[in-house]
Amino acid sequence: MHRTAKLVPALAALALTAAALAACTATAPATVQTPEASAPTATAKPVSEAKPTSTPTAPETCSGLSQVYSTTGGLYWERRGTLKDLGAREFARGEVAVDDEGIPVTYTVEPGDVVAVVAERLCAYPTLDSMNHRRDIHPGQVLWLTPDPTSPWVDYYGPDDAPAGFNQIPYQRAIEAAGRAVDAGDVESVRVIWNDTLKGMFTNQETIDAVQKVVDSGDLDALRQLFS
Repeated sequence: MHRTAKLVPALAALALTAAALAACTATAPATVQTPEASAPTATAKPVSEAKPTSTPTAPETCSGLSQVYSTTGGLYWERRGTLKDLGAREFARGEVAVDDEGIPVTYTVEPGDVVAVVAERLCAYPTLDSMNHRRDIHPGQVLWLTPDPTSPWVDYYGPDDAPAGFNQIPYQRAIEAAGRAVDAGDVESVRVIWNDTLKGMFTNQETIDAVQKVVDSGDLDALRQLFS
């Protein structure tokens, strides 16, 4: 009996020791990792390219009006200021011919054209009709825009030295007839009209001599400036 009593406490002590060791060697529960929330990804929006704003082009204008003038009592004329074609418009739709520098030389009249509007288009004073020996303009007529300052010119309405009461109608009819002959290239008819009709209507000898020289030469460009 005594020996059995000694074994009981010893067995109890061994049980306690085994329990302690089991507690020490137990596997710790695995740590569960919670997935981190991903940060939202910023999406770049395409930036549209700025479109250049077109600036409306201002219409061309005249810097000044070109005019013809004479320092010789009206026998020789030249243009002061530069002509410029601002483009076709209502009442001025004719064709403009230019020289090598782009300066208007002639204007061909279209139906409905008005001489004042034609002059406005070309930056000129509205004297293109009388300068071309007409009281008005008509379709198909070619207006010469710049006189040759070395060649004589005579007025459509009458000689510069015409006396008071001068009869303009026969004079103007003769000028128009001479102009038609020039346009047709009929130099002989121009000579007849000058020598038989127009010459006697002038009294200034300088004018008569200058015109006679051109008529005798038969130069169509110079004759055009005189009569057409």
